[in-house]
Amino acid sequence: MKFMFVLSAQRLKQVLIILTALLMAAGIAYAERDAITVISDSSKAPQAIYKVDTKEKKIALTFDISWGETRAVPILDILKEKKVNKATFFLSSPWSQRHPEIVKRIVDDGFEIGSHGHKHDYYSKYTDEEIRAQIGRAHTILTELTGKKPKLIRMPNGDFDKRVLRIADEMGYTVIQWDTDSKDWINPGVDTIVNNVLSKAHPGDIVLLHASDSCKQTHLALPQIIDKLRADGYEFVTVSELIAGSQVQSQEVK
Repeated sequence: MKFMFVLSAQRLKQVLIILTALLMAAGIAYAERDAITVISDSSKAPQAIYKVDTKEKKIALTFDISWGETRAVPILDILKEKKVNKATFFLSSPWSQRHPEIVKRIVDDGFEIGSHGHKHDYYSKYTDEEIRAQIGRAHTILTELTGKKPKLIRMPNGDFDKRVLRIADEMGYTVIQWDTDSKDWINPGVDTIVNNVLSKAHPGDIVLLHASDSCKQTHLALPQIIDKLRADGYEFVTVSELIAGSQVQSQEVK
């Protein structure tokens, strides 16, 4: 009986080892399945682009325009004078309708045009149908004025949520944010605007600037920004050129 007990104990130990191994294997398989699912889901979910991961000294200057007629042309003149022929302008459609000649100048100067929506409002508070209507109306107007279908959009006020991202993606748009905010929209002074850009600028950066009338110091700060970035070896590109073939840096949206 004693000998049989020893055998039973050994057999029990073997069974426990086998069961443990099976449970561990199942746990690993389950964990791997979950990890793959998470990666798959996040990679498929539309995300806003803030910057690009690159070691090349390429930078995208972007200008939002929603209202006014006195700031855009001086900024275009400065870009021409400084021989910066690559930048991206995000235009609201009502402003574009009121200033078709300036829109034509932007196109003729070779700059990229993205949408800034129709109403300058917080789209995350809208219903799905209202979001589609705002993006769609701007799309129609900008396409008619420029002869090209915009593919990039910067939401008014930089406001969006997962619904806005999903709907924009379904309508063929990529949402563009920024990594460096010049804060020209609060008119903090020319030197402050210049420092806000230069202190944060980095390869693959998307810089937020404005060409609306409410931003009264941008055209004064812009020459210094261009000269100093160029002296530091930066090449000015459009947002589309910046993100083409590069790994974009996005931010999780809750």
